[in-house]
Amino acid sequence: MTVVLTRSPALAPLFARGALLSAVKRPRPDAEFPRTRLLLPALRVDLARLAAYERVCGFATGDDALPVTYPHVLGFPLAMRLMSARDFPLPLLGLVHTSIAITQRRALAATAEHELTVYVDGLAPHRRGTEAGVVTEVRAGGEVVWESRSTYLARHGSTFGGANSPAEKGASLPSVAEWRLAGDVGRRYASASGDRNPIHLHPLTARLFGFPRAIAHGMWTVARCLAAHGVPRAALVRAEFRAPVLLPGAVTYAAEGERFELRGGGDRLHVTGSVYPLAP
Repeated sequence: MTVVLTRSPALAPLFARGALLSAVKRPRPDAEFPRTRLLLPALRVDLARLAAYERVCGFATGDDALPVTYPHVLGFPLAMRLMSARDFPLPLLGLVHTSIAITQRRALAATAEHELTVYVDGLAPHRRGTEAGVVTEVRAGGEVVWESRSTYLARHGSTFGGANSPAEKGASLPSVAEWRLAGDVGRRYASASGDRNPIHLHPLTARLFGFPRAIAHGMWTVARCLAAHGVPRAALVRAEFRAPVLLPGAVTYAAEGERFELRGGGDRLHVTGSVYPLAP
């Protein structure tokens, strides 16, 4: 079933609803999940928010082409509507974004109108619980020109013994830059993206969820890496979020060829990823 929306939903009520429903959900990989597709047929980009996003992530401003990660921001309210609903089987509180794969077939104009579709494409067992896949598609002229698949993990007891991601091989990539991250990065990204999950905003609210201080948004970390790495207008991007980045803090951006990574102290791996050009 496809539900057509006239505007992007507000995020604050969705966070509140999802938090309230979290206590009654019992995640398992064989649970039913919503088959609804949410469609926003005529979305326009708020250029002021886009500029704020570009600044906090390190992308160049003033280019009419959207940053490769920005359609995820546009689709996030629709994804939240699905994941905060009663029929979504995983609790929103504690849900962890573990990976994203993006296929961009051509650059998207910031000033154009976009057709956006978001849906859940399934659940899967994970060695730490249950993982959900959420797909976002952007169409132009009926053709999918940008799409992503994000995985979100609900931690719980699991009998699944398989590996969900390939083991790390080889030495670390060569260091390119050292970044010192201010304590307000989470709040600045939240203001630009709308993702105001409390674990990213203040040390006090982060401690309620078991973190010693606020952590950076996973999508900020990958966007910051991609801004430094550079992305062709047609590209396949993959990233895995390995460990949270505490704020304030210091990280090392490393890259070689198509691959990049973000490391912390003691070479702790926070993000791994790759960028491959696609034929136009």
